[in-house]
Amino acid sequence: MKRKIDPLAHSAQIAQSLAKGAFLTTKAGDKVNSMVIGWGHIGRIWERPVFVAYVRGRRFTRELLDKNPEFTVNVPIEGYDRKAFMICGSKSGRDMDKISEAGLTLEAPEVISVPGIREYPLTLECRVIYRQEQELAKIPEDIQRRFYSIENDDHIAYYGEIVAAYVIE
Repeated sequence: MKRKIDPLAHSAQIAQSLAKGAFLTTKAGDKVNSMVIGWGHIGRIWERPVFVAYVRGRRFTRELLDKNPEFTVNVPIEGYDRKAFMICGSKSGRDMDKISEAGLTLEAPEVISVPGIREYPLTLECRVIYRQEQELAKIPEDIQRRFYSIENDDHIAYYGEIVAAYVIE
């Protein structure tokens, strides 16, 4: 069962969860992949509720998003599974099925094609409405040194309109 929620009413909870990590799940064809995210924003733009996710250009998640511009944000409510975070935060979906390896359960979506994760029940279903590549030259040098030490590893901002939001129960 899914209990519908107002995503903006839960924005503080979502933002606080990002400090420890949440999951960004993508799907293209029959391939589903989740990665841990610690950066993101929830709010309103263009009179729509939006979650902005930042994905490094070399990530497998970016490849899937470019094929299917939809994603879910999956937020823990009661604790974190260390194993799932280690696998989804340090392994590549190019090389393995992270969902199976982490013991996660996919939950059918309501509006988009990308599933949620039952173990991380606060779910935002998002459809990309805008994509923006970072221009590293415009980022202060101290931030570049700290976060972009690998050449050509900048982020792409995916603005996902939140088309459904719920807690999986």
